[in-house]
Amino acid sequence: MQIRKQTTSLRDCDVVIPEVFQDARGFFTEVYRADQFRDLGLPETFVQWNHSRSVKGVVRGLHFQWDPPMGKLMRVVAGEAYLVAVDIRKGSPTLGRHFAITVSAENKKLVYAPAGFARGFCVLSEFAEIEYLTTGTYNPKAESGIRWNDPALGIQWPLTDPIMSAKDEKAQTLAEWLVRAESNFFKY
Repeated sequence: MQIRKQTTSLRDCDVVIPEVFQDARGFFTEVYRADQFRDLGLPETFVQWNHSRSVKGVVRGLHFQWDPPMGKLMRVVAGEAYLVAVDIRKGSPTLGRHFAITVSAENKKLVYAPAGFARGFCVLSEFAEIEYLTTGTYNPKAESGIRWNDPALGIQWPLTDPIMSAKDEKAQTLAEWLVRAESNFFKY
């Protein structure tokens, strides 16, 4: 089986497309293989596996962590979601730009965004279950977020009145993040 990588407009943020074998019984796919990830320039080692379920209209994010630095490989295992990654690396030629894609249990695509990207999603179906593998273990003392609707990002979310946590509603703008000392952890 072959896993392919599709580059995006943001350096180091990629769409991962696994080969899928499907017949009348169902389907089979290899979602992750260390040797193929290595050959594609993707991380071979993940240290935490997370799974969330959210209802239609939920926006989670845009989250990131600097210590330890955390990259995320995200996939939708049930339903459909709009996945977003924003480059927050100081000095990056794509600082403040985003990549967004609709991912579903049907299309089986994944999105990888390394440390230095804020990530989030919006649920498009009645519910969605999203799994993500991370390259760093969760540390609540070194995590933060960027406001989902920061005008500087120009993200065209497929909704206007999301269901959100209080924490995400109060998130900072990209400009506010970039003046914090912690932002120096993400230099291009």
